[in-house]
Amino acid sequence: MKSRASTWLAWRHRLEYFFFRMIICLLQIQSPRRNVRVAESLAWFVFYVLPKKLTRYHSAKQNIRTAFGNKYSNSEVDELILGMWRHLFRMVAEIAQISRKLTINNFRQILSFRTRSGAVRALCSKRPVILLSGHFGNWEMSISVFGHFGFPMSVVARPLDNPYLDEWFERFRRHTGHSMIAKRGAFAKMAGVLEQGGSIAVLCDQDAGARGTFVDFFGHPASTFPTIARLAIEYDANIVVGYSCRQPDDFQNRHWVHYELGCEEVVDPRDFHGDGRVHEITQQFTNALESAVRRSPEQYFWVHRRWKTTPEEAQRQLQRHRRKAG
Repeated sequence: MKSRASTWLAWRHRLEYFFFRMIICLLQIQSPRRNVRVAESLAWFVFYVLPKKLTRYHSAKQNIRTAFGNKYSNSEVDELILGMWRHLFRMVAEIAQISRKLTINNFRQILSFRTRSGAVRALCSKRPVILLSGHFGNWEMSISVFGHFGFPMSVVARPLDNPYLDEWFERFRRHTGHSMIAKRGAFAKMAGVLEQGGSIAVLCDQDAGARGTFVDFFGHPASTFPTIARLAIEYDANIVVGYSCRQPDDFQNRHWVHYELGCEEVVDPRDFHGDGRVHEITQQFTNALESAVRRSPEQYFWVHRRWKTTPEEAQRQLQRHRRKAG
């Protein structure tokens, strides 16, 4: 017999999904120009009206200061954070419209390409590929484009707590031929895909905790998952660091948004040797992501606690774990 808590949770999930679908439907029927105005209004509300604690304003500001030091004034930092929210709300509207607006027949009107030759060579090399990006630009746009081009990926993502929302996003990612891998315990499935010569897509810019590999990100040590480098070495997979970055609007000459789809770097594990190659590869793809973010920092999700785990804290956690195990 179901408890009251589980019954309420099921109804809450249904209500969340109902309102989510209402919002998606409204966004789908709006013009791109109107959706821009909606995104700007919502960003203004989040930044100026909601409590700073609720929007993690101070975390975002601290992260920007950590990354850029005193490069920006306080007003410029605020403009970056406001721009981040504006970008994120626009991204939601674009995700709602991607399945209808972006096709194999019109992609040239929506996308321009930067250094695509490296990515094309990697994808056509008959070697496995790990497509890396971060919470930068419109990462969902990148995934959809590769599906349209005939390069299906196994997308690594954390399942959402709401099963109805999770199913919607899974259908969205599958509509161009992709499959899903749940983030928790993903190593074995990722290895299986690469062993078969397939490709995986994963975001690589979240804190990896005490067991991560520490590499420099904007000049500060950041705990990063070493899994990517280890898989690339073991399965001889090229690592393609890519991004999809929004460009200035031109609705008079374009029917939708304009994005630059870029390959920042291709990291080949064959170029690294010795015991330190996992660290070197991890640093290389982290440098590539940083380079992309520096060009359009307002399109990066600064509220993530990227530098949450310090090397000192990681050492303390590992020592406590060893004492408990012993």
